[in-house]
Amino acid sequence: MTLYSRFAAHVDAALDMLVAAGNLPAGMERRAITVEPPRDTAHGDLATNAAMVLAKPAGMNPRALADALASELRKLDEVADVSVAGPGFINLKLTDDSWRAELAAIVGAADDYGRSQMGAGRTVNIEYVSANPTGPMHMGHCRGAVVGDALASLLEFAGHTVIREYYVNDAGGQVDVLARSVHLRYREALGATIEIPEGLYPGDYLIPVGQALAAEFGDRYAEAPEGEWLALFRTRAVAAMLALIKADLALLGIHHALFSSEAELQAAGKPEAAEAELRSRGLVYDGVLEAPKGETPEDWEPVELPLFRSTQFGDDQDRPIRKSNGSWTYFGADLAYHFQKSQSADELIDIWGADHAGTVKRIQAAVAALTGGNKRFDVKLVQMVRLLRDGEPVKMSKRSGHFVTLADVVREVGKDVVRFTMLTRRSDAQMDFDFAKVVEASKDNPVFYVNYAHARVASLHRRAAEAGISAENPDLSRLDTEELALVQLAAQFPRIVETAAAAREPHRIAFYLYDLAAAFHALWNVGNDRPDRRFLVVEDPAATAARLFLASAVAQIIRNGLAIMGVEAVEEMH
Repeated sequence: MTLYSRFAAHVDAALDMLVAAGNLPAGMERRAITVEPPRDTAHGDLATNAAMVLAKPAGMNPRALADALASELRKLDEVADVSVAGPGFINLKLTDDSWRAELAAIVGAADDYGRSQMGAGRTVNIEYVSANPTGPMHMGHCRGAVVGDALASLLEFAGHTVIREYYVNDAGGQVDVLARSVHLRYREALGATIEIPEGLYPGDYLIPVGQALAAEFGDRYAEAPEGEWLALFRTRAVAAMLALIKADLALLGIHHALFSSEAELQAAGKPEAAEAELRSRGLVYDGVLEAPKGETPEDWEPVELPLFRSTQFGDDQDRPIRKSNGSWTYFGADLAYHFQKSQSADELIDIWGADHAGTVKRIQAAVAALTGGNKRFDVKLVQMVRLLRDGEPVKMSKRSGHFVTLADVVREVGKDVVRFTMLTRRSDAQMDFDFAKVVEASKDNPVFYVNYAHARVASLHRRAAEAGISAENPDLSRLDTEELALVQLAAQFPRIVETAAAAREPHRIAFYLYDLAAAFHALWNVGNDRPDRRFLVVEDPAATAARLFLASAVAQIIRNGLAIMGVEAVEEMH
């Protein structure tokens, strides 16, 4: 139990005492009660809104309830002072020993510090990346991949069971284009001179696929009609591209547990099953779409289509699930895919590029309909990343075959730099990835600044060991108020984990680690002007041992946070 959860329990127990004494009605809902740092640290170390939450349902004056609750909380040995502010906020000042105890708890819990059971084992399906299987991963895919993977780790750390899923879009026209592109490379491998026409994929990454097919089949399909080889080449090409994609993702430390095929989904009749389910509830009907707004095209004519009643769930119009030729719309196929996912998970999360923003409302409506509104479904939109080199944008065009691959970037700057950088801004905010800045050794580079804090602690341990000083069984009373302020920030980590998990925002971990590293560096730098305040004072081994223990706790939290982000903590920086 961490400090914040412990004090939440203290507040709960104090409320129970008021109920037992007849000063507060029993049975009131307490879930909205919080224990958190006050906005102004001058007010105290912790604050609770308990009196504000319960006053109205209890029929009491919030200030009077706060005074009664404050009287109970003053009885705690860990509390130095309790004050009531404004209309009923309760602020607590903790004893120094309570912070020393939390410091020991951080070091004692080690890799488990901050781990939460808030997820209660609920299964969350996170679908992310899901790039079309038509080529290697490029930097346009990178941010969503990292955000999704870090979110998965965050939710696991917070007590959820997580399914990492990749949806393979292998049923659309783009895979036929891929197959035709591979057929050209197949003929090239057999000695033909080829020209790749507009509309096909010209990338050299298809050359090995063509060569493998030539080695396997010889010239059997060189001059054969498309109908004889298209399905085969499509299957082989998609498999080759998936192998390429998995290898690229592995460079980022990303491994999905489940790859779901759109083609297999449709072959198994899942869209028909979803349509039947919705028709049985009156949520799919046969109707005619309204004419397009504005000037109506000359070739437009009203056609009866199966429509999903998405307007019942907040969408601005009902949506067709089939085309006029009977094939599934993108929405119809996606609807079936989400129906399938919902059957094996309690909650669903999709990580999408921002260019899909227009389809969020309709798919949320579909999931609400298919699950009866009983399963949480979040769509996290991820903005594109603009690559810069020497201050100039790096242009990418997958269709022309000229693009920056994810593998190239990882090999140039490293997996950890790429992953950390992708989490240094909210996922829905624009981002620049400057090849020079992300490896810059400065405070302005969070990747460097956080790792530098961890490396400093590692260096401190090495130098202390050389001086014969150990942090084992330290006298923590040697830590004063200035040093314990760092413990207060470190102790917020479990709370950050839970709030970040609840909001589905892994970037909050990166932001917090930067703040923790900055506070550590600031305390370290005090020793530049005051030698007695240095972390390593050979002449005062007791003070050094206590500060070494404090530094160990900071390093432990940095490791725990970086692990959630999929980043390794460094021991040395060169």
